[in-house]
Amino acid sequence: MSTAAFHISSLLEKMTSSDKDFRFMATSDLMSELQKDSIQLDEDSERRVVRTLLRLLEDRSGEVQNLAVKCLGPLVGKVKEYQVETIVDTLCANMRSDKEQLRDIAGIGLKTILSELPPTPTGSGLAINVCRKITGQLTSAIAQQEDVAVQLEALDILSDMLSRLGAPLGTFHASLLHCLLPQLSSPRLAVRKRAVGALGHLAASCSTDLFVELADHLVDRLPGPRAPASPAAIRTLIQCLGSVGRQAGHRLGAHLARLVPLVEEFCNLDDDELRESCLQAFEAFLRKCPKEMDPHVPNVTSLCLRYMKHDPNYHHDSDEDEEQMETEDSDFSEQESEDEYSDDDDMSWKVRRAAAKCMAALISSRPDLLPDFHCTLAPALIRRFKEREENVKADIFGAYIMLLRHTHPPKGWLEAVEEPTQTGSNLSMLRAQVPLVMKALQRQLKDRNVRTRQGCFNLLTELAGVLPGSLADHMPALVSGIIFSLADHSSSSTIRMDALAFLQGLLGTEPAEAFHPHLPTLLPPVMACVADPFYKVAAEALLALQELVRTLWPLDRPRMLDPEPYVGEMSTATLARLRATDLDQEVKERAISCVGHLVGHLGDRLGDDLEPTLMLLLDRLRNEITRLPAVKALTLVAVSPLRLDLQPILAEALPILASFLRKNQRALRLATLAALDALAQSQGLGLPPPAVRAVLAELPALVSENDMHVAQLAVDFLATVTQAQPTSLVEVSGPVLEELMRLLHSPLLPAGVLTATEGFLQALVGTRPPCVEYSELISLLTAPVYNQAEDGGPGLHKQVFHSLARCVAALAAACPQEAAGTASRLVCDAKLPHSSTGVKVLAFLSLAEVGQVAGPGPQRELKTVLLEALGSPSEDVRAAAAYALGRVGAGNLPDFLPFLLAQIEAQPRRQYLLLHALREALGSAQPDNLKPYVEDVWALLFQRCESPEEGTRCVVAECIGKLVLVNPPFLLPRFRKQLAAGQPYTRSTVITAVKFLISDQPHSIDPLLKSYIAEFMESLQDPDLNVRRATLTFFNSAVHNKPSLVRDLLDDILPFLYQETKIRRDLIREVEMGPFKHTVDDGLDVRKAAFECMYSMLESCLGQLDICEFLNHVEDGLKDHYDIRMLTFIMLARLATLCPVPVLQRVDRLIEPLKATCTAKVKAGSVKQELEKQDELKRSAMRAVAALLTNPEVRKSPSVADFSAQIRSNPELTALFESIQKDSASGPNMDSMELS
Repeated sequence: MSTAAFHISSLLEKMTSSDKDFRFMATSDLMSELQKDSIQLDEDSERRVVRTLLRLLEDRSGEVQNLAVKCLGPLVGKVKEYQVETIVDTLCANMRSDKEQLRDIAGIGLKTILSELPPTPTGSGLAINVCRKITGQLTSAIAQQEDVAVQLEALDILSDMLSRLGAPLGTFHASLLHCLLPQLSSPRLAVRKRAVGALGHLAASCSTDLFVELADHLVDRLPGPRAPASPAAIRTLIQCLGSVGRQAGHRLGAHLARLVPLVEEFCNLDDDELRESCLQAFEAFLRKCPKEMDPHVPNVTSLCLRYMKHDPNYHHDSDEDEEQMETEDSDFSEQESEDEYSDDDDMSWKVRRAAAKCMAALISSRPDLLPDFHCTLAPALIRRFKEREENVKADIFGAYIMLLRHTHPPKGWLEAVEEPTQTGSNLSMLRAQVPLVMKALQRQLKDRNVRTRQGCFNLLTELAGVLPGSLADHMPALVSGIIFSLADHSSSSTIRMDALAFLQGLLGTEPAEAFHPHLPTLLPPVMACVADPFYKVAAEALLALQELVRTLWPLDRPRMLDPEPYVGEMSTATLARLRATDLDQEVKERAISCVGHLVGHLGDRLGDDLEPTLMLLLDRLRNEITRLPAVKALTLVAVSPLRLDLQPILAEALPILASFLRKNQRALRLATLAALDALAQSQGLGLPPPAVRAVLAELPALVSENDMHVAQLAVDFLATVTQAQPTSLVEVSGPVLEELMRLLHSPLLPAGVLTATEGFLQALVGTRPPCVEYSELISLLTAPVYNQAEDGGPGLHKQVFHSLARCVAALAAACPQEAAGTASRLVCDAKLPHSSTGVKVLAFLSLAEVGQVAGPGPQRELKTVLLEALGSPSEDVRAAAAYALGRVGAGNLPDFLPFLLAQIEAQPRRQYLLLHALREALGSAQPDNLKPYVEDVWALLFQRCESPEEGTRCVVAECIGKLVLVNPPFLLPRFRKQLAAGQPYTRSTVITAVKFLISDQPHSIDPLLKSYIAEFMESLQDPDLNVRRATLTFFNSAVHNKPSLVRDLLDDILPFLYQETKIRRDLIREVEMGPFKHTVDDGLDVRKAAFECMYSMLESCLGQLDICEFLNHVEDGLKDHYDIRMLTFIMLARLATLCPVPVLQRVDRLIEPLKATCTAKVKAGSVKQELEKQDELKRSAMRAVAALLTNPEVRKSPSVADFSAQIRSNPELTALFESIQKDSASGPNMDSMELS
């Protein structure tokens, strides 16, 4: 017998002892053993442990019983399935015992086992088998109705089980439904309530037929409002409908037309509990079925407004009178009134709370009605801020905050700069409400109830965020309220933290001038909080003080407030915190940051305190725990335009900073490089040269492609030091340049690093004398390309040539006197017959930049060389030459542009390359310089719109787009004529050209373009397929880059867009290829373009979409061609996150095509490409399934449960699902993904 088995055996013997203390201790030790992962029980030990624990459930000692039942949880995972079934059988039998204590213990045991059962994706179905075993016994226990206590326990367990594993118990659903429905008529309220909860969970997972039976039963049993019926029975039915709505509201949509009018009528009965249940049901319906509730919104709104002020036990004067009577000295009388009308039997507050919650659901589910809500709901909510019941007031505040959040939703990265018209009007209405809000909250900011003040702060924070600057006129009341809470030491510290957080937010949204008159009264309580013994209050106060300094004494404009009366007090309080050593880490970091802001903004007023403060920062720089915030604080001081004298700390600080560059802490390295760059810019020659050299010695190792961001900051610092102290670079310039050249050869070089490199190279040759000679740097840059031609090594990546050319051009720009010579050398190198392809490409790309400043001599020769290169056998050389021809031409239009136009006319075989050159010239030249040539270029381009080559037409379209930007008011209207009169190729080219007028940045053409967009979008009705595809591509660009251009037109555009997502049989044809027939779908590209537009709209136009209609077309796409299915799988995964309610409503239909894809078999004899495509389809479909399963309610769907079971039973699908889970484990919303 093993040691563990022997130990278990001895514990089991003690558990049968007559001494209860022995039994208790032995059971406790067994619990500890069972919780160890390493424990393994043999069959005999399993049987003995189970038998002993089950016997102890009937122990005379309650303590032993409780401990024994706790052991059942970890035991379930350690014993075989049949032993678990033995435990379950015994517990179910005990639940019907005559002994109340044994029944209670059995119920607790079953709940413990259910909570500990392993989730189905990882196990063998143990959870399902156990639940099935329990279900039958629970059903009989509920139906017998002999003992209410047994019924209640059984209903509790059943409800818990259905919530966790409802769908797999499908075979029991019918019997459960027929068992639970009679319990709704039970004379016991507790039984009815538990039956309502269980039916709600059952509704989420039962079949459609059973759900219809349940819904019909509930609706049919509801009497007419005037028919005689028991109030308790009506309440139970309404509560059950509410429970079903909360758990499975997405399935109720079809029943709402006959259900909602009945519930509305019951709201009018004089029964507060019933009213509450009705309003809760409406809340669930609005959240789960917003579209189906649309016809009922006016009535529900009216009911909410009516019952939000339902307070029959408390008499209010009219709103106007009450507002006039509100004075500061009425606190006592209000409290007296609340006490007078306090009534334990008063249910009206629950009705008001339910109305407020329903109103919040209304606002969140129907953002399209915001203008109406601002007119109707907002004033009513503001009037109800006076609510006397705290729970209700919190929900009223919550409803108004919901209105604020929807009034100005957070902008995504794709949002346009312009506000939509509707949002602008909403903000105007909200601005008119601000005085009313402040009048309603002014007294409440000083309410004795902490929760009320917290609600006020939350609401005002949200308001300030939506309407920055709107609270400036009300600053006296706000500051008074903040001070009241900061001085409140009788309540918890939370209110002080909330007040400080509110102040911090207010400083960020309101103009600084609004705070000036209040600073003498506001600053002392903030300072008191800085010294507060509770670390969280002190940390929040330091953050508020930092924001105060930053806002009231900004660095980018003249000071409007004299800091002299305040700087001493702020400095003393902050330094006291900085000097303390026994502080919480958060307070230390905030104190350091606050000192950094104080010195950076007001260092010139610190006087004798400045040097000790800097020495304290230096001391914190030496401390490993505080060094990162100290580095950031030092950066703030260094970048300050006050140009403070940092000499007292520089000699010691620089070596410390140098040592940080060696640390394996990326955030520290980045912060240190930023600090060093700031110090080099501000102190310049004041930096001690030995210390600078110590820093520079660390830099070569940082100029590496291992971390491009670190490399960029390092190169930026090198450029700054080169300008400030060029002599310091003598020792490190060689190693640094060596690493820099290696970095330039990376094909993944980011634009920021390249720009930094250009700046550094220019700095090297810009000093007098230059740190490194111009010719030496040119040689360093070009040598790898020239040497490669000689040694025949592997070629450089295309991107590397562009990087090197940019650097050559940067050097030439820094040394204009060398530009002509450099250009001449490059032309010679390109002309030499033995020059390699790489040399020619680098020469042409460099000339593209250098040629513009090289003077007329090299340019004349360059024209000939570039034209000859367009005939090169190398595609890379031809492309580089075309690029250079356009770029050089942009700098000398009178000479180059007529020549280029003539060549396009004369050389049709080189037309494509010459058009590329024209595109570069149009894109690089100044618009005013191009105006004299507009008509010639316009005519030439439109002559080539009918080219049979699609590539040529695309370049022509881009050229036309760039040309229109030269003079939009004159040229854009001419587009319409071409669109109306042109041939199909011309029409598609014009529409493609419009796409190139749209950028993701604001542009002067935007207002003009917006006025023409509707006409351009009419091309979606063009009979030609290519024109429609070009229009969709243009529309996708607008939606992606500048959605404000098309948002207002979506109602007209979407029907035509959706039309293009349909498969057209008349566009499908068969092509014979020898003995084989191949199907060709000419409409595929158009459909794909339409679905790409739909995907883009999810990111930028979601609020303007009818998601139900949108999903109809997504559903069709799930059964379309491979390319479209791949796209719609991604869309479905996105929709599962963005619009969970509509997706949930049709999940049964959406899951079928996913299931078909995942279980599809590849035809025998398929080629490798087909196998790979099928695998990718399966993987993409499974990602969509995984995204759907992140919504717990989706898992309750019977069809999803069936598919989950199918995945579990198929090893291949299980492995695929688990691999997707691993890939998504670090992503948002994927943590709890389960196939249960």
